[in-house]
Amino acid sequence: MEHLAGILVKSIFVENAIFAFFLGMCSFLAVSKSIKTAFGLGIAVIFVMVLTTPANYLILTYLLKEDALAWIHPSLAGVDLTFLAFILFISVIAGMVQLVEMIIEKFLPALYNSLGIFLPLITVNCSILGAALFMQEREYNFAETTVFSLGMGIGFFLAIVALAAVREKLRYSHIPDPLKGLGIAMIITGLMALAFLSFAGIQL
Repeated sequence: MEHLAGILVKSIFVENAIFAFFLGMCSFLAVSKSIKTAFGLGIAVIFVMVLTTPANYLILTYLLKEDALAWIHPSLAGVDLTFLAFILFISVIAGMVQLVEMIIEKFLPALYNSLGIFLPLITVNCSILGAALFMQEREYNFAETTVFSLGMGIGFFLAIVALAAVREKLRYSHIPDPLKGLGIAMIITGLMALAFLSFAGIQL
């Protein structure tokens, strides 16, 4: 249990997808202009990440890995389909994003309109694909994968909502014209990344 708690805390703070690996930066910068839209996108990313990463673990374990198909027939024991992992991971993520898009459009039309093109672009959010690839590289089991994906999602949520809160406050500040918009957002992101770097010393 302590091991899983360590993975959760580490994936939120120490190995934050945004501030440690700079994954998903396009949507992070584009949808962080208001807390409302950032909150909606953050929740959507958590939902997609928690569903897709464990699903990709099951696909990898029971369909793609060498000897994974032995449960179908002993003659398929030596088949290794891991070269298809990248394509299948993206396909699962794309399908799940379509589901989330339909749910938000149905029940939260205002949020759907405010997110605009960035909602379907969750499909190509590097942090979600990154979670699946980290899971494969680190050889997590199912429980570790689920906790890790939840932590990665919460880390993205915290990062985008925190940046949105700062950017809303910056509207009332005197910012030099060359730095307005993405310029000051990149500077704030760098400072927040430095702040999160302080978590790197935590031993879990």
